[in-house]
Amino acid sequence: MSQPKTAVLLVNLGSPDQPTPAAVRRYLKEFLSDRRVVEGDGIMRLVWLTVLNGIILTFRPRKVAKLYASIWDQDSPLRLILNQQVAALQLALQQTSPDQDIQVFAAMTYGNPGLSARLEELTQAGYRKILVLPLYPQYSATTTAPIYDLIARFQLKTRHFPDIRVVQDYHDHPLYIRALAESVQAFRTANPKSDKLVLSYHGIPQEYADKGDPYPEHCHRTSELLAKELGLTTDQWQTTFQSRFGPKAWLQPYTDKTLEKLPESGVKRVDIICPAFSADCLETLEEIAVENRDVFLSAGGEQYHYIPALNTEQGMIRLLVALVKQNSSGWFNLARTDNEQNEISNAS
Repeated sequence: MSQPKTAVLLVNLGSPDQPTPAAVRRYLKEFLSDRRVVEGDGIMRLVWLTVLNGIILTFRPRKVAKLYASIWDQDSPLRLILNQQVAALQLALQQTSPDQDIQVFAAMTYGNPGLSARLEELTQAGYRKILVLPLYPQYSATTTAPIYDLIARFQLKTRHFPDIRVVQDYHDHPLYIRALAESVQAFRTANPKSDKLVLSYHGIPQEYADKGDPYPEHCHRTSELLAKELGLTTDQWQTTFQSRFGPKAWLQPYTDKTLEKLPESGVKRVDIICPAFSADCLETLEEIAVENRDVFLSAGGEQYHYIPALNTEQGMIRLLVALVKQNSSGWFNLARTDNEQNEISNAS
């Protein structure tokens, strides 16, 4: 009997199709209309949709389109890197498991290539085993949960759907921590010494955390493990949260406000990394690398370095291979090689 066709779906948040106001408007409408992203029922839902359609989607797309244009290179960085990650993981799986026919695909929660369309496409193509791997190290109801929602909607309307598994998070996976540490060490070896490592995570509204979202705990755990791996003392690193939106309180301390105050305390040289992002995108390449650099230097800082996301670094691909093998148990024989097992054991 032939082995069922198996697919791995690498999923990231999404991106507009073009750096234009019209494309950004379509993307923001889909993204900000999701109840997981902006919570609220009844009258609050009506108020939000009125604000979204009447104000935000009228004025914000033009500004955001300019920001995207500043980092656009034939396509959005997020989509370009996602496709590169797919190709790198495909090659790595072929090399480590040459007897297994596993095909890797890209998908996005919002925008193109859409996750819903991809699931339909793979089902029609005869794939009976699908491993969905969200590229969010830390779980949040605002990022990972929408993927479960899309899968559930797909299953509701499909009579015979594939066996679908989802990797919920990998915020404390030994190979993830090792990949981050290797990235920081390599960067610091090639650049001048800094006073502090700032770990900036995308924020969520504080009320979401108060309701039980584990995201902040996951972020702090990642930071603690990375600091330990790097051998940093408590005064050599700090966790912050970026990208807040709207008038409500978000997770604190805020990245920009922290960078604004650090020079006053004598911290003049900082390195900053964004462990919640598996690929560089608008929030890292523009908000962190450009906007927050200006904030820090204007406040009296002297040296500011953004350490790129893991993207397609070797450590990132090793991690993805391990996640595929660990989460496809029983589908086929994807036994770890001795080297892979040693890497995980040593990282632990």
